[in-house]
Formats: sequence, structure tokens, C-alpha cells
Amino acid sequence: MSAIKIKDACFAISERHRLHIPELNLTEGQCWAFVGANGSGKTALARTLAGELERINGEAEHGFASVEWVSFEQLQQLADRERDEDESDLLDSQDDGHSARQIMLEGGSDPVRLESLAGRFGITTLLDRGFKYLSTGETRKVLLCRALLSRPELLVLDEPFDGLDVNAHENLMSLLAELVASGQTLVLIVNRFEELPDFATHLGLLAECELAQAGPREVIAVSAELQQLNHLAVLEAGTQALPLADPDAERRELDAATPRIVMRDIRVSYGDKVILNGLNWQVNPGEHWQIMGPNGAGKSTLLSLVTGDHPQGYSNDLTLFGRRRGSGETIWDIKQHIGYVSTTMQQDYRVTATPRAVILSGFFDSIGVYQQPGDAQLQLAEQWLTLLGMMHLANEPFRHLSYGQQRLLLIARAMVKHPPILILDEPLQGLDTFNRHWVKRWIDLLVAEGGTQLLFVSHHPSDAPSCISHRLSFEPDGEGGYCYPCETVQKA
Repeated sequence: MSAIKIKDACFAISERHRLHIPELNLTEGQCWAFVGANGSGKTALARTLAGELERINGEAEHGFASVEWVSFEQLQQLADRERDEDESDLLDSQDDGHSARQIMLEGGSDPVRLESLAGRFGITTLLDRGFKYLSTGETRKVLLCRALLSRPELLVLDEPFDGLDVNAHENLMSLLAELVASGQTLVLIVNRFEELPDFATHLGLLAECELAQAGPREVIAVSAELQQLNHLAVLEAGTQALPLADPDAERRELDAATPRIVMRDIRVSYGDKVILNGLNWQVNPGEHWQIMGPNGAGKSTLLSLVTGDHPQGYSNDLTLFGRRRGSGETIWDIKQHIGYVSTTMQQDYRVTATPRAVILSGFFDSIGVYQQPGDAQLQLAEQWLTLLGMMHLANEPFRHLSYGQQRLLLIARAMVKHPPILILDEPLQGLDTFNRHWVKRWIDLLVAEGGTQLLFVSHHPSDAPSCISHRLSFEPDGEGGYCYPCETVQKA
């Protein structure tokens, strides 16, 4: 029987960081679910089980012949590969890169099973589209299909539900239950306690890069350590306050009458694929919007119009902060009003930087820091690092941090200047229960100051902070497209 047996072993995460596993016995046919805070070593554990981390000491036996694992880090690697291999400049035309079908076939050459899996995840119509054109949720589905296509003895899924809409989440949970019932050995690594599946036979708890608890579900579920982490996850915020805005900077305030965003009959397409069609939307002063819809509906495209990053903004009736797009404004005239976080931005933040520099870059609306920050800005960056509990990591390479730690830093970067418009596209992806709680609290604290409005995208209704006042939904229109109803949120 295939198994992984580890006893009192350390594995190298980086030159200075180690994952310690006192004992783990994972055997064929089991389903394990591991949970832990950001930076606790969850992804390092996934890499260890996949055989990717070097063992420094202790005992370790790995008896599975084939292992597949899916993670945000893999998504980053694929995005980098598509970017590096892009030959658009040489071809004098758009290089679409690898299609979703080609990416999936890297896992196995069974076209019938590929079509079946694609249908299960609702991505059949995307199979021949370029991978780099897919939304975050769609790329996650492609990676899951690629892993399942290879029929591995051991399947390791690191945060498999993040980035999926509600239907895809339910489909995946159902599919995983079927796989486990059929004998598939499975490891799930999750941040949300509610995502610990009922079919998990064993549980593990990670803390400070150590497997603190591991064993049968009925034993670990009642352990003091797991109960403590769960308790911290639901604690209400106390008298916490955010660091102030930069006192030396000109406050980017907007008047109390001018609409922040006005969109009229917006249409965005890529070739013959229409992403947005006939969207009308207006954000007035004091409004805080939640934007909802399934994967691939166009939510991130909408936000890219607001941030000024989408070139089709010039060909549409789009007014941002009182100025018609294309009327002579610069990209910096737009970005000075905005703080922004998204999965794509996290993938694109590839410059060599420390956590301190990442936060400081928020003052300058840049990826990286290219001018000398002032004393007040340096002090505020340290206050944010302290708030995040990352002062001890201030000079570490950003890319060496866990996915969740990177996301927390980018959220701080977006908030550091107390922007008039805070745009958060799935900001809580990769965050554990405790950090999701605090980030929502920070958002409400920032909005309560009165100078910041919120645009918030999330598939999880419970993720929305309490300040949300309006909702824009992307709903199927029955003809292959979407309609865009708006509503005022009724407060309880």
C-alpha cells in the first residue's frame, strides 16, 4: 500500500526557513484536510507531499508513484511562462499563447475525459481560448482539470476553492467527494474552516511552519489547538485603528457632487468574443459597491476600465472622476485617486522588492519604489508592517513569502494612502479566517473616515464588509450574454 511516512523531519522552504513535521502517516485511500494561518507553512507542506522540498534531516518515505498538486504558485508559473513565450512583437500580430485545451492536455492525453471534466466545470466553450485571456476563476478550473486528467495516485490541492464562483465551488466539492468515495488519495489545504469537507478522514493543523497536530478527524476536531484557532477566527475587533494617511501628501479629495464613475452602453470584446455589452453604471459620492457574478462574466474587465488599464476605455463612453476618458488625462491622473488589489496584480508584482518597499510603493502608485520616500512615509510603512504582524519580515524578498502574506501586503499597499476609491478584486483569496476578519474590519475603519469609497468583488457573500451600500450583479441574460442589474443594499 502506497504511503508517505515522515518522522521528526525538516524540509527547506528557503535558505533561512524550514518546515518541521514531527510525525505524519498518510496512506493510500485517506483524505486529509490541513488548515492554518497565513505563513504557517501550508503551501510548503503541499510541496513536501509533492516531493518538491529537500529534506534537511529526519526520516521521510514517499511511496506514491504519481503526485499532482494545484496551487496559486503554479498559476503564477504558468502566467509567467505565457508572458515569457509571447511572440506578439515578432509576429506583428497577437500571439494567443497556449489554449486552455493545450494546458489541460499537459496532464494527460485522454480527450474524452478532458471533455467530461471541462463540462463538469462549465468551461467547454473556453477550451480553445488562450489561457492568458481567462479570468482567475477560469484558470483555476483549467489547472484542476489538468491535474485530474492525469489520474494521480495522490492529488494535493492547495486552496482549490479560492477564486471559484458558488456553482463551481459546489461542483468541485461534489466531484472531490466522488473521487474520495472511489478510493482517490486526496490532500486538501484550506484557509476557511467551512471548507473542511465532511468526507475528510484526517485533519492537520499548521502553525509557524510546523505541523502542530495531525491525525484522525475525530481526534483533531476536538483538539485545544484547533479550537483556539477557530476561536481567534471569530473574535470581534476591539479598539484597533489604522495608520494615518501621509501628512505630507496632498489629500486627493473629490468634490461632494461629481459622480466618481459614469459608464454608458459599455462594450468590450476580444475578437468575436464579447465580454461586456451594453453596461450602464454610475457610482455617486458616498456609495460603496459590491460587484457579483460568475467566473468569466467580465467583473475584472470592468475594474480594469475604472483603473485606466484597459485600452478599450478610450473607445467607450466612460467618465472617471469628472473627466471623459481620452480627453487628455494621463494614467496617473486616474491612479492618484485609486488603491487597487487583484490576483492579476499580485501575479504581475514581479520586481525585486521587500515587504517594506511593497507598502511604500502604494504612496507612488507604482510597482516598486523608484524615488526616495519621506520620513513620514517610512514611519507609516513600519506601522502597517506592525499591524500585519510582519515587522520581522520587513527586509525579506516579497516573492519568498506565502501567498497569503503577499496578499496582505498588497492590501496594505492599496490602503496606505487612504485613497478616494479603494478597488478590491477578490481581496480575501488566500487568507485564513482570522486575517479575512481583520481585513474586513480594516476596510470598514477606512471607509468610516468618510474619504474612501469601495468597489468590492467576491464570490463569497460573507466576504463583503458591512459598509456595502449598493450591488451590481452580472446575471446571464439567457442568450449567452449578461445583464447588469443594480440595487441598493438593505441594511439589517
